Amino acid sequence: MVAAARSYLRETRLWNLQQVAVKGSAIKVELYGNVILDCDLQNVTTHLGDKPHPGNTRLKGNFGLAAHGAPAQYKNLEIKVLK
Repeated sequence: MVAAARSYLRETRLWNLQQVAVKGSAIKVELYGNVILDCDLQNVTTHLGDKPHPGNTRLKGNFGLAAHGAPAQYKNLEIKVLK
């Protein structure tokens, strides 16, 4: 629903360090300390195909990882509940 900033990934075959924080509908993603996404999904007003995204108003759910068609590997993955 919101594109992340580009040009922060390391070259292929090198690991990236990413931190994701989600609070309600607000999402902040940092890659090596660089903020590549900082948004509130409730403020998204444009949608692909002119149809609202079904997850646009959800405040809880699953956490998914995607590689957009390219093979991907993950290591040292932690998910913490922040209070």
